[in-house]
Amino acid sequence: MKIVVNISRILVGVLFIFSGLVKAIDPLGLAYKMQEFFEVWAAGGFVPGVMDWLHVHALWFSLLMIALEVVLGIALLLGWRIKTVSYLLLLLMLFFTFLTSYVLFSGKIKACGCFGDCIPLTPIQTFTKDIILSVLVLFIVFGTKYIKPFLPGKVNVVLFTLSLLAVLGLQWYVLHHLPVKDCLPFKAGNNILELRKMPKDAVPDKYDYVFVYKKNGEAKEFKVSALPDSSWEFAERKQLLLEKGKNNIPLINDFIFTTASGNDTTEAVLGQAGEYYLLFVKEFNWDTDTWYGDFMKFSSTTQLPVYMVTGDRKKANEIFRKLGVVEFPVFTCDVTAIKTAARVNPTLYLMKGPVIKNKWSWEDAKTIVK
Repeated sequence: MKIVVNISRILVGVLFIFSGLVKAIDPLGLAYKMQEFFEVWAAGGFVPGVMDWLHVHALWFSLLMIALEVVLGIALLLGWRIKTVSYLLLLLMLFFTFLTSYVLFSGKIKACGCFGDCIPLTPIQTFTKDIILSVLVLFIVFGTKYIKPFLPGKVNVVLFTLSLLAVLGLQWYVLHHLPVKDCLPFKAGNNILELRKMPKDAVPDKYDYVFVYKKNGEAKEFKVSALPDSSWEFAERKQLLLEKGKNNIPLINDFIFTTASGNDTTEAVLGQAGEYYLLFVKEFNWDTDTWYGDFMKFSSTTQLPVYMVTGDRKKANEIFRKLGVVEFPVFTCDVTAIKTAARVNPTLYLMKGPVIKNKWSWEDAKTIVK
């Protein structure tokens, strides 16, 4: 039993640390995934007021959850405060298993984001992983007497504290700069136009259609091969999913640049020859943002074209009016796509045609574009 408990301790501790660090390099990714859960539960009528509040504070919960995963893994490997740690691990595993089972059986959310965007897992894989981990944690809970501290008490406290500060510091860094490892489709070197295309091995969804016709107050469904005569009046067409396809969503989806007149200019912008800059802006706040002046100075002095991409054209135009700018090329884009493209607000891209040459948070770009 002692061997089983300590093997479980090592496996669970290492996996918790790894899982936390994989998400710590992009905590906003976990925050967006949490918001997806909160939105689904709120829409389903589950304490919507609480879900809305959690949605607003999702980033803070993401930061704390990631830090908790890492430090509990560290404490478990050290054998420090093992009873408290084991019960916290059990509570976390019950929570994680609930989430992964909800993803698997409800079908309302595609993935739980257990290992962030770097290691995507299917719902069945994540659920199976959590069941196995829960069993290992139970071995730890009922076998705490077999786990002894690895180092003296004060040393454990120091290591635990340093681990907590390190994981919080890592998350602070990537929130002000960019993820230290970019696992998203908008990483440097990628061709955006190519990734907007359907994958070559895509299997499309298979559908069947039925047509509803009415006659004398009666509604009846007909297949396309057996439509009724002209005495029936057409009411509607229904689309029925026969078989779900596979790999039939482009890596970059809903990424469309729209002009002020409503025209799609994506191909024209990304297909141009030479280099240019794209500034992705998720949100504007005149009272707290400090980048507007530096950006206008940069856009007026660089020799390359500069375009702004945002989900809020009206707010962008208000900002430009306050800055005294009469006209500036602004494109609107889906907010979710911008969240994926720009983990830090704002994020500057250096493009060459459709290829991303480099990208920076504005905090880093200020030193590059001067």
